[in-house]
Amino acid sequence: MKISLQIKSKRERLNMTQKEFADALGMGKNGDRTIRRWENEETEPSPIELQAILNFPEEPPFPAPENPKFKMIDLFAGIGGIRLAFQNQGGKSVFASEWDKFACKTYRANFGEVPEGDITLIDVNSIPEHDILLAGFPCQPFSQAGLRKGFEDTRGTLFFHIAKILETKRPKAFLLENVKQLRGHNKGQTLEKIKQVLDELGYTLHIKVLRAADFGVPQNRERIFIVGFHNSINGPEIPFQFPKPTNIQTRVGSILEEKVNEKYTISDRLYQGHLRRKEEHKKKGNGFGFSLFNADSPYTNTISARYYKDGSEILIEQKGNNPRKLTPKECARLQGFPKEFIIPVSDTQAYRQFGNSVTVPVVELIAKNMVSVIEPYLQSERNKLEVLN
Repeated sequence: MKISLQIKSKRERLNMTQKEFADALGMGKNGDRTIRRWENEETEPSPIELQAILNFPEEPPFPAPENPKFKMIDLFAGIGGIRLAFQNQGGKSVFASEWDKFACKTYRANFGEVPEGDITLIDVNSIPEHDILLAGFPCQPFSQAGLRKGFEDTRGTLFFHIAKILETKRPKAFLLENVKQLRGHNKGQTLEKIKQVLDELGYTLHIKVLRAADFGVPQNRERIFIVGFHNSINGPEIPFQFPKPTNIQTRVGSILEEKVNEKYTISDRLYQGHLRRKEEHKKKGNGFGFSLFNADSPYTNTISARYYKDGSEILIEQKGNNPRKLTPKECARLQGFPKEFIIPVSDTQAYRQFGNSVTVPVVELIAKNMVSVIEPYLQSERNKLEVLN
């Protein structure tokens, strides 16, 4: 087969555009043009480049386990960070929901499954039975008016759909993840409403803010985690505890790549703008502005979904040059994703996806503790199924 056809057929099997394939291969700024020329037989890749293309994995690196310990569903799934953490503890996802088409592309490349779309349009009864519900849900204010109404007062919010699934399917446990600011959102009423509803649905709750840098990940990222166990499995007696900080010393150099394309170095114009704004903030007596880090920094700021705009929250120092942004692969490492994780989208989308995702090692420690305390109930159900079969 012609080299041009080998490249094109490979790309089409992966369901990627030329731009996405170039980004996934880690090619430079005009990588899509290069692939277009290769496919049009205007030029040819070097033997090393061709080998990289042909060796690009077509099978998802993180398939569901064949003999799972438990079943889970993955709501507001994003690129599957929470799923990955629980899958590493023996879980099998039986349903996932995510509306963003680019996040779904990344999810498919890594797990071999395409999530269902908008959760608000999905019939709750069509969702399979499961043991654990997972959701990194958006934060929305509830109505100021019916704070005594409980469940009904959450209508019109995305949390309502989580609550509806919990009410209908009654999984043994759940994990909800959100920004730390949920605690003070809407003057604290949002979190109080969530707690009230989950209590009404028969769950015993554990709530805590955890920081990634306390668990060996070099990022100052704080997130609130809400864990619940259904009272039908003695929820109040479940001996769950959030993981204790590992206090492993962190260093930004552990996530940095050795060689980085020059396209990640910010322009003179952008850098001068950063310096000017930082000076203006300094004169006003506040500490806002861009943040510089290097390999010896203990950790970075929190990476956000807006990182693609100018990268100002995390810029890496470069001797004799302007600072640079993190690469998408470095963002993946900063969130604790394994090196095998495939990034099949543009840099812009990748920054959004990792900024919106979770720090996988932190969630995996929570998952480990959750699974260990409900293991007796999971084993009991497995025994019953074996008797019936």
